[in-house]
Amino acid sequence: MSEQQTVQDFIRQTVTDNPVVLFMKGTAQFPQCGFSGRAVGLLKANGVRQLVTVNVLEDDELRQGIKDYANWPTIPQLYVKGEFVGGADIVAEMHESGELKKLLEASAA
Repeated sequence: MSEQQTVQDFIRQTVTDNPVVLFMKGTAQFPQCGFSGRAVGLLKANGVRQLVTVNVLEDDELRQGIKDYANWPTIPQLYVKGEFVGGADIVAEMHESGELKKLLEASAA
């Protein structure tokens, strides 16, 4: 993130430039919380190969900024094709219902 680019600009660009983005605690390889790890696992179980993850623990401004961006108080946050999908509980519910697979297939991720 450059000095001119605000946190909100960075978030907007990241979610629009990538089909599937997960703002999470830690990385896909080393999640730093159970909810983030569960979300990554569910996305992979639904065939996502082009998952972009953003570690909010590396930047306090980003950590708060993502909560403000979606007006959603918790992390992780999933975005598909630029649209906010939800947090870990919503991702899990969508997985159970089969809705997550349909959404991800439609995004060709």
